[in-house]
Amino acid sequence: MSAAWLHVVGIGEDGMAGLLPATRAVVEAAEVIVGGDRHHRLSDAVTAERVAWPHPFDALIDTLRGLRGRRVVVLATGDPLWFSVGARIGRSIPPDQIVYHPQLSAFQLASARMGWSMADLETLTVHGRPVEQMIAFIQPDARLLILTTGGDTPGRIARFLTERGFGRSTMTVLANMGGEAELRVEGLAESWSHEVPAFNTLAVDCVAAPDAALLPRVPGLADDLFQSDGTMTKREVRAVTLAKLMPMRGALLWDIGTGCGSVAVEWMRAARYARAVGIEPRADRRAMAAENALALGVPGLQLIEGEAPAALAGLDRPDAVFIGGGLSEAAFATAWDRLKPLGRLVANAVTIESEQVMLALQARHGGELAKLQVARAEAVGRLSGWRPAMPVTQWSLVKR
Repeated sequence: MSAAWLHVVGIGEDGMAGLLPATRAVVEAAEVIVGGDRHHRLSDAVTAERVAWPHPFDALIDTLRGLRGRRVVVLATGDPLWFSVGARIGRSIPPDQIVYHPQLSAFQLASARMGWSMADLETLTVHGRPVEQMIAFIQPDARLLILTTGGDTPGRIARFLTERGFGRSTMTVLANMGGEAELRVEGLAESWSHEVPAFNTLAVDCVAAPDAALLPRVPGLADDLFQSDGTMTKREVRAVTLAKLMPMRGALLWDIGTGCGSVAVEWMRAARYARAVGIEPRADRRAMAAENALALGVPGLQLIEGEAPAALAGLDRPDAVFIGGGLSEAAFATAWDRLKPLGRLVANAVTIESEQVMLALQARHGGELAKLQVARAEAVGRLSGWRPAMPVTQWSLVKR
């Protein structure tokens, strides 16, 4: 087993004084300290060689490996393994070579300042990430703690809340927590106009108006929440489709024939860190999918021009595959071959020709077949009647 040579130390606004004695001794004995300007300022009494965060930041691992053999300390804010640099380091350097020294995180400090139980709230970060991803967490009575990406971020989040009928939500910006310059700024989303420090944590207590948009994380969002040319997996069928695809934390979906992206968007909303790649030959539909992803809080949706199977080359292996358009023997063969063990594949067919391909594939590979028929009540003169949608044949199977 390799000896630990790298110490990753969390430090707060109270600097060296806030560290445990053993941790403080590690920092004071360092030959090299790596961190941002703020971290170096908080530890400026320590005599050591100073290394700034590299640019681009991905060069950090090579920088650290080049320092092996010396007493190296990386300084991070708060808990290094909670939305921080420690996680990035731990993915590339074996854990037995690292010692982590956690400090109170911004989330823990903010929770204490607000009097909120951490078991009853959502923690997320938009620091260096698209701010739109917080939209997926806007729910009635939800409490959110958000690491922000700059002084203008609370204003952007206030607009997201207000546009969706949550303008009466209370927003609290907390900055410099634990330091002499600690700051607290409060206001309502609908009237937010405060200037705040760039480095801050935002607490949001979501309050829904009677006409607020209801955007649950469970699949089956209303069709009119999506931009579409009418060709899309409709609400009820989409909910069944996602149930068979089984979204899971960090899992990757290939959405073949993504159209307006409704299935891919709901997959990403349904599980934390779920990813999706939408394959779609038409530029207008890819544009709609991109807009839907932004509006519904999953800006990380990746969109690729092309058709299966050619467009699947070079993609990361998926945990699930949805074929909503363009089902063919070749598309299935490639997707099934690349699908991970225990991966789920779901295909929907509306046309007779696609259904014939599906039935032939099911005869060879097994899996479940279902016929989905939805009818919605509509006006018939002064009365009401059932208007059926086109039936959908669905094939689903798990790779074992």
